[in-house]
Amino acid sequence: MANYTTNEQEPQEAPEEKRRNPVLDNIQQLGQTNTPTTESNIYCMTIIGQVEGHLVLPPQNKTTKYEHLIPQLVAAEQNPKIEGMLIILNTVGGDVEAGLAIAEMISTISKPTVTLVLGGGHSIGVPIAVSADFSFIAATATMTIHPIRLNGLIIGVPQTFEYLEKMQERVIRFVTHHSRVEEQVFKELMFKTGELTRDIGTTVIGNDAVKYGLIDRVGGIGEALRELNRRIEEIRVMKNGFAVPTGVGPS
Repeated sequence: MANYTTNEQEPQEAPEEKRRNPVLDNIQQLGQTNTPTTESNIYCMTIIGQVEGHLVLPPQNKTTKYEHLIPQLVAAEQNPKIEGMLIILNTVGGDVEAGLAIAEMISTISKPTVTLVLGGGHSIGVPIAVSADFSFIAATATMTIHPIRLNGLIIGVPQTFEYLEKMQERVIRFVTHHSRVEEQVFKELMFKTGELTRDIGTTVIGNDAVKYGLIDRVGGIGEALRELNRRIEEIRVMKNGFAVPTGVGPS
């Protein structure tokens, strides 16, 4: 009996990434079937949960890793298509040095920046919230101001105390330099006793944050985008001598 051969090959299974359903991915990742596809001149960055720094937090914690944000900020600064940045915060705070690093990066970006505090901008979230060119806070959002401390540890040597004191001074200088709050007022809020049952400090809500000079204005996403677009338009006018309409984003 003759043996016959064929060049036909059995069909190979499609790679995993080709067989994935994009609609299902959107539902799983974003909770919706359609995502906006319009290219924007504004880069939106979110800082959610706890700012994770040099120590890895437990997996059940909602965290924002600072090593993820730094490259995003660098990329937005270098991208000529990005004309402004919107930073949205809902954070309980976290690593002090990581938070200060993020705040310093935002404050030194050459493009217009606006921050919006939703829910909360607590602890080291305060320097991040004031680091932009202009800041907003939702009427119901809160900000907790308190001294820097080591949770669960007793300060047993003078060197540790001096380190924390210098770190605290860095936070105070940054906040007072990038907002309208007076240093004495900020220190009074930071060291106030009696308001927080188990801690020293103060929690301020929406209008109070504006009254103290920490935040520039009470508002939401619409107001934040309008202010950012206004600042972007000012930059265009300075560069070109006249306004250049783009049709991107709200007027």
